[in-house]
Amino acid sequence: MKLHGIFPPITTPFDHNGDLYKVKVQHNVEKWNRTALSGYVVCGSTGESVFLTAEEKVRLWEWVAHYAAPEKLLIAGTGMEGVRETVELTNRAAEIGYKAAMVRTPHYYKNLLIRSDAQMLYFRAVADQSKIPIMVYNCPQATGIDIMPETVTALSHHPNIVAIKESSGSLEKVTQMIREAKPGFQVLAGSAQTLAPSLAAGAVGAVLAFSNAAPYATISIWEAHRARETAAALDWQNRIARAAQLVTTKYGVPGLKYAMDLNGYYGGPPRLPLTVITPEARKEIEQAFDGIKG
Repeated sequence: MKLHGIFPPITTPFDHNGDLYKVKVQHNVEKWNRTALSGYVVCGSTGESVFLTAEEKVRLWEWVAHYAAPEKLLIAGTGMEGVRETVELTNRAAEIGYKAAMVRTPHYYKNLLIRSDAQMLYFRAVADQSKIPIMVYNCPQATGIDIMPETVTALSHHPNIVAIKESSGSLEKVTQMIREAKPGFQVLAGSAQTLAPSLAAGAVGAVLAFSNAAPYATISIWEAHRARETAAALDWQNRIARAAQLVTTKYGVPGLKYAMDLNGYYGGPPRLPLTVITPEARKEIEQAFDGIKG
């Protein structure tokens, strides 16, 4: 399975009562269908998956599968703290038609799960029982657990673990995993701020929150990389640097959703306990996105 190109971990549309907003799922997906995005990750951290019930996740997977263009590759975010529930969700997504599962690191029992052997046991146990391939999701800024490249190298030899989304922003880690993992194992960047250098180092693509609001900008970096137009890739990288930092690191999902509203997508409110951003933050995002359209 090739996971090449740009995948947005799509945001989850809520109405102002905090309920799933089906018509806005359709609105966003049908607009993204008209871009060269490679597919969609549904129920990742950008989708506020930790605030969703299992039933809501299944509903979202079904809606996106219905509205997605046939050529878009569908990836389900299925990671939970325990192996059993992760496997159940992964196999439910497989039944709906998803081709891979993105599984985040378990992290509640940090003092136990920080160990490499515990991480490998978790991912191998999930992969053993999953009907679709697994992408490891490393997001230490959210989980407090950072998977080391040596652990990823060991996991890369499992036949059903095919990729990693590396969201730490460490180009050194990306490079080491590309160099040491099993041939054919795919490394995808998870940070828009390091997209161009990650691709230059050998990453096959990226799963980027920023691409929810500005898919063409990230696609431009990907296409410039494929055409070996290094200067163009770096030019786009510099153009998005400030905006990407605001809607990922500084203001997170609420900021990203506002940027989507600016660019013709539906962002809408986050789900409590997250709250909408301040007027000052909105102005800052408006200035950063001036010239970066959806």
